[in-house]
Amino acid sequence: MTRIDAKFAELAKAGKKAFVTYVMAGDPSFETSLEIVCGLPKAGVDIIELGLPFTDPMADGETIQLAGQRALEQGMTLDRTLELARRFRETDNSTPIVMMGYYNPIYSRGVDKFLQDAKEAGIDGLIVVDLPPEEDSELCIPAQKAGLNFIRLATPTTDDARLPRVLQNTSGFVYYVSINGITGSAEAQAADVGPEVARIKAKTDLPVIVGFGIKTPERAETIASIADGAVVGSAIVSQIGAGKSVSEVLDFVKTLADGAHRG
Repeated sequence: MTRIDAKFAELAKAGKKAFVTYVMAGDPSFETSLEIVCGLPKAGVDIIELGLPFTDPMADGETIQLAGQRALEQGMTLDRTLELARRFRETDNSTPIVMMGYYNPIYSRGVDKFLQDAKEAGIDGLIVVDLPPEEDSELCIPAQKAGLNFIRLATPTTDDARLPRVLQNTSGFVYYVSINGITGSAEAQAADVGPEVARIKAKTDLPVIVGFGIKTPERAETIASIADGAVVGSAIVSQIGAGKSVSEVLDFVKTLADGAHRG
């Protein structure tokens, strides 16, 4: 059982929904990013998605693209992202960390070496948005053999013919992308999301977490109420990009966490 599996079992026992946050590793600097990440669990975050900075983030909108640029300009690399996770683990050995990004940096490092290093750093799962199920032998299956969850994205265009393939080797949870488009581009609508979550849950026992388009505590509550939890990324990253202090960012995160946990 991974930390992700254990977290969902704990939440289910407590009758709570999951609140998941995305932050870009190294934004606006390594130390500030580390301080934010270390503060997330006390702000109510159940699972942390740690963005791996990349030069061509095709699934991301302007907010997260700019965060990646800021991180890269500060010298963030895959090594430094793993170091950030390792530093977090010095004080927190229970909160799951999912590394989210693109395949190129992993491929460049070498899959076996990356998985060994990620496991050692305390990474629990991976979301690699540009590796479809047809490429599961590249990373998904090796990752699961190494003891890491591989979380797959389902979208509004994932029809009934495609869904079984998407779910086949997914573990940890299913990430449902609530909108057609890039991160931060629209607002998630419960009337659209609810039937899709139900359709996915009819095909898997995994938790279904909804992300993209959740920007307020009220929206986090609404979406969490019809799924197993909610993910917020761009709304938090925009606070960091606006130069808010660590305490201000974490206070904002807590309002979102409280909303999701009411769901």
